[in-house]
Amino acid sequence: MPPNAITNGTERDLIEDLLDRNREALIATTRGLSETDARRKLVPSLTTPISLIKHAAAAERIWFQRFWAGLDESECDGYSRRDEGTFAVADDETLADVIAEFERASQRSREIASRFALDDIKHSPREGTVSMRWTLLMFIQKFARHAGHGDILREQIDDLNAEDG
Repeated sequence: MPPNAITNGTERDLIEDLLDRNREALIATTRGLSETDARRKLVPSLTTPISLIKHAAAAERIWFQRFWAGLDESECDGYSRRDEGTFAVADDETLADVIAEFERASQRSREIASRFALDDIKHSPREGTVSMRWTLLMFIQKFARHAGHGDILREQIDDLNAEDG
């Protein structure tokens, strides 16, 4: 458990802490990877360590900046049409760039979420009526799942590098 982990407090404190832990767990799966390894394709999909981070940043923008804050695309940090569910990373984006993008999007998500009570609701065309609580819990689940994907990819990469070394 992280040294500053919250294990007792308000529901909001616990939810936000667990979400931040999962954000960090996802980033941790990429720490120390080379640019080549961050893009190493080990599964048939576009899922790579760097693309998991890129996808997570896009999800933050879509749900918090676009959906909850109601911002126009032009007002979103780094938003592009590529955000819509993509795992695509441009050739000129480095791992450090993508991590920084995710951290910026996460910080903006925290700021936007803080404006809403957990029971505040909005209608989503895909999900129906959702609360801020549901959104935060969905992100805990989403980022935990993606961190697990990242752990598996990292294990495969580390094993391949050990064989080569």
